[in-house]
Amino acid sequence: MRYFPLESGQKNCILRFLALGRVRTMGVFLASWLIGLLPALAQPRNSAVLMPSFKDYPVAAAMASLLFLIVVIMMLYGVRHFLFTMNRLAGVQRHPYIDIALARWPMITVFIAAHNEEKVIAGCIEALLNTDYPAERLKIIPVNDRSKDATGQIIDGYVARFPTRISPFHRVSGKAGKSAALKDALSFAQGDIAIIFDADYVPGRGLLKQLVAPFFDPEVGAVMGRVVPVNSGANLLTRMLDLERSAGYQVDQQARMNMNLLPQYGGTVGGVRLSAVQAVGGWHDDTLAEDTDITFRLMFNGWKTVYTNRSECYEEVPEEWSVRIKQVTRWAKGHNQVTARYWWQFATSSYLTLGQRIDGLLLLFVFFIPVLMLVGWCLALGLYFLNAGSLLSKLIPIFALMVYGTLGNFAAFFEIVIAVLIDGNRRRLRLLPFNMLGFLVSLFAIAGAVWSLMLDSLLKREMVWDKTIRYRKEASK
Repeated sequence: MRYFPLESGQKNCILRFLALGRVRTMGVFLASWLIGLLPALAQPRNSAVLMPSFKDYPVAAAMASLLFLIVVIMMLYGVRHFLFTMNRLAGVQRHPYIDIALARWPMITVFIAAHNEEKVIAGCIEALLNTDYPAERLKIIPVNDRSKDATGQIIDGYVARFPTRISPFHRVSGKAGKSAALKDALSFAQGDIAIIFDADYVPGRGLLKQLVAPFFDPEVGAVMGRVVPVNSGANLLTRMLDLERSAGYQVDQQARMNMNLLPQYGGTVGGVRLSAVQAVGGWHDDTLAEDTDITFRLMFNGWKTVYTNRSECYEEVPEEWSVRIKQVTRWAKGHNQVTARYWWQFATSSYLTLGQRIDGLLLLFVFFIPVLMLVGWCLALGLYFLNAGSLLSKLIPIFALMVYGTLGNFAAFFEIVIAVLIDGNRRRLRLLPFNMLGFLVSLFAIAGAVWSLMLDSLLKREMVWDKTIRYRKEASK
């Protein structure tokens, strides 16, 4: 397990680290501010204005106003990251269902989403067959979605050996994509709880009970566990993604759980209450982000989502930049599609508190922030070349610091540091500066995805699911 309770000595160590970080940040801020003031100091006193006048500089004033708005939005995300991190560091940690070890476990169905997964499907099935969940209350359904490799044959081999435990669903036609496949497979489910894994995941022996336990609460509609990269040591990219995953789950998700906000169901290493899914309209087959789609529909209809930080499961992360770009592009398009559909319903839901609505909206728009960053950089450069008074000296240092404070995919560098320290492997922090590269790649990939999504909508193009390549070399059994 990667969960380590925070002892007093570890807290003191982290607090000392944070104090040093604040000193360094203040130094960067002051240096940036002084550098930004140099253009104003070089100008005559009467030429330095706080804000370009719309009358005298209409274009520059409009650019400055938009840049100021972007800075405010960046500050909101920066404050959010800081609050989450400090809560994870010093707040009360909520694990409300962790003590449920003995119970009358309900009938559940485990779906394994599989499309051309011959390299990994055997490992997932083997792990599920070895779980400690009562076999008579567990139905395993590999969802073989139009695979063209040996995935179907591997699944059928296991069915021949375990005919009472595995019921395959070989999907040979229909709309492409995980959401469409799950929608078609729903009719074969037994029981009211469905646990879902992508085929590259290797669940531990006790994981199913940990994921099912929160469903004893009748208000829970979805449960999410923690994702840990199994191939983090492959290369620099996988190590960087391991840092991002640590922050996203160890800090972001757990802080939401602690603060009674809205943890996100991630579509794998998690489960849903099927009656709740049906009550909110079932799985939609026209989205690339079925997990985000179902998460927000459950939330604004009053169902709770639970995050269980100790329910860990290993996954493969991309080992090539081209694969990573396709993955981020798919996430961004699917997430922004959900944002466009539900942001108003979410914002006006009577089931949610004000804090839940604010955090949920920030989460919804997270894949639009890179576009705002690019726009902000362009505006800052434009103001520099327009030489619009001393506004640049005020905004560019602030904008640079806010961008610095919100770097990363869902997790600021600040969150990454604390997550790594909680996980107990400080040597990983040496790779932190390299995450700037990952941030820049994700930034441009997401911006391209937003543009592509707009073209898809305008030209009525069907969105295509880009499958993530697998790297594991595993013989079928």
